[in-house]
Amino acid sequence: MRFVKRLGLVLLFVILYALHQDVWLWRSTRPLVFGFLPPGLAWHAAYTLVVAAALALLVEVAWPHALEREAEQVPLRHPEDAP
Repeated sequence: MRFVKRLGLVLLFVILYALHQDVWLWRSTRPLVFGFLPPGLAWHAAYTLVVAAALALLVEVAWPHALEREAEQVPLRHPEDAP
């Protein structure tokens, strides 16, 4: 994987980690999001969706495809076939 792509992924997750520390919402209970959801909980719900998308991107971009090909070439042995 290229250095720039790797650096971008690392920076993305450093930023996401920093955003997880939502100190600006610790004491706020109003206004409620959608009329019933506290701001901190709404933040974490949205944050979870963003992190899930980032992890999907990470798997798509940085997954070691060579390991997948290598694993597909090795024949699987059934436990009953063992000597």
